[in-house]
Amino acid sequence: MSTAFPARRRTVLRGAAVAGAAGAGLTGLTACGSNSGGGGGGASGGNAAGPSSAVDLGASTDVPVGGARLYRENKVLVSQPTQGTFKAFSAVCTHQGCVLDAVNGTTASCPCHGSQFNATTGAVIQGPAIEALPPVTVKVSGGRLTAGPGA
Repeated sequence: MSTAFPARRRTVLRGAAVAGAAGAGLTGLTACGSNSGGGGGGASGGNAAGPSSAVDLGASTDVPVGGARLYRENKVLVSQPTQGTFKAFSAVCTHQGCVLDAVNGTTASCPCHGSQFNATTGAVIQGPAIEALPPVTVKVSGGRLTAGPGA
């Protein structure tokens, strides 16, 4: 009976090591599915906010009437539904924090998982995102656009 005990102890220890490794692997998988980053130049923590302070985006004429322009480096999406009316939204996908990478007409796209948003309303057109893009303050002064808090 004493010869079987070391085998059991080894089996138990081996099983504990495998379970620990599996648990660590699951932790990694959980992090992948969380809002803890997001590839493709995403915002830290899946934060869907746009700029943290007012940013100069350039000439208002760069945004087409009836269309939109993505200011990826500033994480802002600006549309001009009608002449002289501008709407801005965060360009950070509400799914996992990736920065949008393309605009086709008034549809903005996320490169990470394929979410699409309406650039004039911020609404989700196609998931997996389920939340609309948050609005960002935008102002025109002297023919230039400024977006973000304090704009």
